[in-house]
Amino acid sequence: MLGDGMSENDAALLLFRDDLRLSDHPALTAAVQAGHRLTCAFILDPDAPYPPGGARKWWLHHALAALSEQVADLGGQLVLRHGTSFDELTRLRDETGAKHIYWSRRYTPDEVAADTTLKADLTAQGCTVHSHPGRYLLEPWRVTTKSGTPFKVFSPFWRACREDIRATGLGDPLPTPKKINFGAHLPSVPLDEVDLLPTAPNWAKGFEPLWQPGEAGAWARLDAFLEEGAQGYAKGRDFPAEPHTSRLSPYLQSGNISPRQVWAALDRAEHLGQMSGRDAEKFRAELGWRDFAAYLLFHNRDFEDCEFQPKFRDFPWRYDKDDLTAWQKGQTGYPIVDAGMRELWQTGYMHNRVRMVVASFLVKHLRIDWRAGRDWFWDTLVDGDLASNAASWQWVAGCGADAAPYFRVFNPMTQAEKFDPNGDYIRKYVPEIAGLPDKYLAAPWTAPDDVLEDAGVVLGDTYPAPMVDHATARKAALDAFEGLSAGAE
Repeated sequence: MLGDGMSENDAALLLFRDDLRLSDHPALTAAVQAGHRLTCAFILDPDAPYPPGGARKWWLHHALAALSEQVADLGGQLVLRHGTSFDELTRLRDETGAKHIYWSRRYTPDEVAADTTLKADLTAQGCTVHSHPGRYLLEPWRVTTKSGTPFKVFSPFWRACREDIRATGLGDPLPTPKKINFGAHLPSVPLDEVDLLPTAPNWAKGFEPLWQPGEAGAWARLDAFLEEGAQGYAKGRDFPAEPHTSRLSPYLQSGNISPRQVWAALDRAEHLGQMSGRDAEKFRAELGWRDFAAYLLFHNRDFEDCEFQPKFRDFPWRYDKDDLTAWQKGQTGYPIVDAGMRELWQTGYMHNRVRMVVASFLVKHLRIDWRAGRDWFWDTLVDGDLASNAASWQWVAGCGADAAPYFRVFNPMTQAEKFDPNGDYIRKYVPEIAGLPDKYLAAPWTAPDDVLEDAGVVLGDTYPAPMVDHATARKAALDAFEGLSAGAE
């Protein structure tokens, strides 16, 4: 029942998905400008492709709570439903009389297929579906090579994107609508009843002091970065104990902020002198890498699960449950690796430089399938993103597009010495060896017995001895990769 003399055609539904914000939201803006009486909804669909991992569920709970408050402050309601998207949208259509449905486009192959089917089914029911962009700087069909084929390497892809952006611009980010004509309140599933939060045990208890999911939290994080860490980003971003990373990735992943908004903020920061041109351009390229990962998955349906380079598909990966568990728990005996894995477990996040180190250790030192690492990251990262996760793991393994060469094996000792020279990062997450002098912190097993004793370190007891020898593991990995390469020629 519509009331107030409104006709059926005035009612519309806005389906939120990975776009949990009110500003720079093209679908929301279009629905408001069309003059609809709007019902905002979020559907927890058990049949949705790629269900989120545990850490992202935690983020989703709090981001939905924040969005619900935002909508309520404007006089509306965020309706939460649990069921298949088609069934719940059909029910919402029947409850509101809506003939129009607005949503933001998704780009992974399974999501594109699901949305194509959903749109056709809703259209057959008499609804008009309006889809809009908003998740990336450029949609993944926007740029191609001169021959019209998809790019396979980041650098030329990004050059083409930059040329497109320079020529056409990204447009100004859209403001939050000042007034939204909301529909009547409807039955809604209580957020606390949909089991997004861990309880037994609550392994996410350390997340809350660190993160503020939602649009306000995204802007607070961006402002803090621009004030404290943006200057010097291009170099400082590699040092995990320094404040030169934005930590915006979970906000971008859930759509609490858009890449276009971040781009505009970079332009302002550069103009105001908060960021050098070099620093700003490096950050823009990181946004570009995010676009490139989505681009690869959009154009290569099996990219998320299958090596991009066919010659790697027969690589003889090891499977060792104990080794995998030691890596997951940060008990490898290599401090920089263990610090990264513990940061991940304690915070739902890991510094990007350290992500490369721990990933290289798993696939090169232990020769465990990169998909095992991908799955662990998917479940434990608050910024778990299907495309970026697959692209990054394949990059480290050497089997992806624009990948690091297979013979690049990160040395965890030299990585620690170079990027954590004072040991601040290692001491924070591996406190049992904090008493060691800096010169031994990257490789405790090299310390003399009296130094270990003075620091209270007993290798194999208070802290693990190295689970593999670096030189031996590196040679075994190179032999395996070189044999595969030779066999493919």
